[in-house]
Amino acid sequence: MTEDPREAAARYRLHREDPDAAAQAAAEAEASAARFRSEADRAAIVETAIQQAIRRGDFDDLPGAGKPIPGLGSTTDPDWWIRRKIERERLTGLGPPALTLRTEYAGLMERVDGMSSAADVREHLQDFNRRVIDARRQLLGGPPVVTPTVDIEEWVAAWHARRIEETARRSVPAEPRPRRRRFGWLRR
Repeated sequence: MTEDPREAAARYRLHREDPDAAAQAAAEAEASAARFRSEADRAAIVETAIQQAIRRGDFDDLPGAGKPIPGLGSTTDPDWWIRRKIERERLTGLGPPALTLRTEYAGLMERVDGMSSAADVREHLQDFNRRVIDARRQLLGGPPVVTPTVDIEEWVAAWHARRIEETARRSVPAEPRPRRRRFGWLRR
């Protein structure tokens, strides 16, 4: 930011005559300038800083420079920006319960298969069913909850069958490889 040369000359003369008074006057001038800046002055300062940054090239080579913002005109959703942020950051657990429960239901089998005991599976499925029922009872608006509850005993039986199948597949010994005959004459 440039300053008025007349003010700079007056400050210089004051500093030459009385350095302590000059320092006090400078502090008072800075405080009053900060206090009495109007909104238009602040906007001008910001605009000047932006123009200087453009001239320096600070905004060159930014990702997406010169390209349209993807999906900007394709929807009239007012929350498009937050949805895009959630997708980009891969945030989970955010959003209306109808959507979060639907995505959780899609990955429920993989999550259950990673558990080590039937008690853990039952507990997780009971918690899932409770959250689905609670979401159906809420009258907060948003999309309707269409995620089904799960039959816990049926899912535990299927989990158990997959575990048995997995252990059987792992326990089948591989076909023995034929032994290669080494050169017998080297051993003599």
